[in-house]
Formats: sequence, C-alpha cells, structure tokens
Amino acid sequence: MAGMIEHSFQLEGIEPTEFYGVRNSKMELIRSYCPKILVVARGHTIKIKGEESEVGDFIRKFQLIIEHYYHFNALSDETIHQIMMDDISTIDQSIQNASDVLLFGNTGKPIRPRTSNQQKLVDGTKKDDLIFAIGPAGTGKTYVAIALAISALKNRQIKRIILSRPAVEAGENLGFLPGDLKEKIDPYLQPIYDALLDMIPPKKLEEYLKDGIIQIAPLAFMRGRTLSNAFVILDEAQNTTIPQLKMFLTRMGLNTKYIITGDITQIDLPRKQHSGLILALKILNGVEGISTIHFDKSDIVRHKLVREIVDAYDRYNILHNEDY
Repeated sequence: MAGMIEHSFQLEGIEPTEFYGVRNSKMELIRSYCPKILVVARGHTIKIKGEESEVGDFIRKFQLIIEHYYHFNALSDETIHQIMMDDISTIDQSIQNASDVLLFGNTGKPIRPRTSNQQKLVDGTKKDDLIFAIGPAGTGKTYVAIALAISALKNRQIKRIILSRPAVEAGENLGFLPGDLKEKIDPYLQPIYDALLDMIPPKKLEEYLKDGIIQIAPLAFMRGRTLSNAFVILDEAQNTTIPQLKMFLTRMGLNTKYIITGDITQIDLPRKQHSGLILALKILNGVEGISTIHFDKSDIVRHKLVREIVDAYDRYNILHNEDY
C-alpha cells in the first residue's frame, strides 16, 4: 500500500518481559496512543507498520522510551504518557539530576558513589587501567566496582565482565570438594552473585552468564588466559599468594580495566604463605597507569553498627597487641 512503511527495534541488553510489562500492559499503553499503527512485539524484536506520516513520529517517541528504560532500568506508565505526549521536560531534568548515577538497579533504584573514596574509585577508572581498592568490609568497594563494570558493558565500552575470587578455604584445590563444578565454586562467589542480582534482572543475568558475557570463576581458572576487551574484578585479593596475583596481573589484555579489591587486615592464607596483594602494593607503587584507593571506616555503608564493631576490634588489637 502506498505510503505504508515498516520499521523494527531490537531490545539489546533489555529483558523483554520487564520492558513489555505484566501481560504486555506497557506495550498496550503505548499502542493506545497510536491506534492506527500496527505494533508487534516478539522476543527482543518489535516491528511497527503504518502510514509514513505517523510512523516517523512514533519511531522517535519509541526510541526515547527505549533509551529511558536503558538509562533508568525502569519504565512507568507516567513516563510513557509524558513521552507519547511530547512532555519530556521532567524526564530531561531527571536525567540531569542523575548525572552521577552509575546505573539503575532492578527496581529503578539509583546506584551512585556514596562516599568520597567511592567517588575516587569511579574517577580512577576514567584515567587508569588498573586500580587497587583497599579497605575493610562494608565500604562498598566491590559493589561500586561491579556497578562500574556493568555500566561499561551497557555503554558498549567492553564486551565482557570477568569476576573472580580466590577460593582460599579450599586452597584452590576444587577437586576435593563435593558436587559438580558450579556447586564447588558458588559458595565462594555468592557475594558477587548478590551484587549482580541487585543490578541485572535475573533472566538477563542468566542469559549473560550462559553466553559468557559475564564470567564468574575462582582465580585458579584465570591461568593461561588473555583477558581482552573486558572489565575484570578480582575480589578478596588479600587471599592470593604472590604467584597467584602475579599470574592474574599478567593476564591483562588490550582494552581492559582491572579493579582489585582487598582488605589486608583480613588475610586467611596459611601462616607460611605471604599475601600477593601486600607485595603487589609495594612493588607497583608509583607505576603509571596504576592507582590505589584506600577505603577506611568512614566509607562503611552497611548497618551503622558495622563501623562500631570495626572500631571495637581495632581498639582491642591495639590494647592487646594482637591482630585477627
């Protein structure tokens, strides 16, 4: 038919069921504003067909809806109404107000740096390719690092995220643990899964893991690899041995960011083994392209009692000349 055109959208990096709404409620709302346009949504593909004079305007508005969801990880009926009615001043202001937000979690909750050292970690990734984030538990160093990685993936700055921890309790000898490989390593990596599930819808995370876009593995599985076009995070690095951390550092490939987190006061290695993190901090100090952010008790963002607990232990250790 003369004047009829077709167009399609691909929902890249978006979980369709979340975008379409319960029982396609959000898509039905969008259709209600343009009843003369045929909109067919199947999987990650949305096809539209209609008169050229109307489809052009719909394409512009629908692209704004996708961009809004991509930015905020949420889409309300009010937002749909504002965009479809060309009343987007409030939306533009929301984007301006969110300039320091790393990304939006599954519920639309903004994830942003909450302390000065968390902000230093964010700024550090902009200028350096290898960052050490050192400090006590609860300071948000790993959480912010994972948020930075996901943001880089969504912005197509890298192609994959690699997250690792040393399975120190098993001495990295995972063959002696019961169960299959996933059952063996999951207990050591659960904190990483918890952070990811805050930021990525479960179905999308499952897809990323299946496709290898996000890879989670204990440190032993890094040997022999070259990690390129990636955002790589090594958590609990204080529990790496000197050879392990050297091996990990030399896996770094092109277009790759490394963040290495650790708490040098909580080393769980056997007494005869030295922490690779402590040595790395000494010998890499001052190397161009490498920075170190030191977190402290003022950065603790968990329950307010966590800071009191850390203080109490510090006072006890100083008084009794002990270190736990």
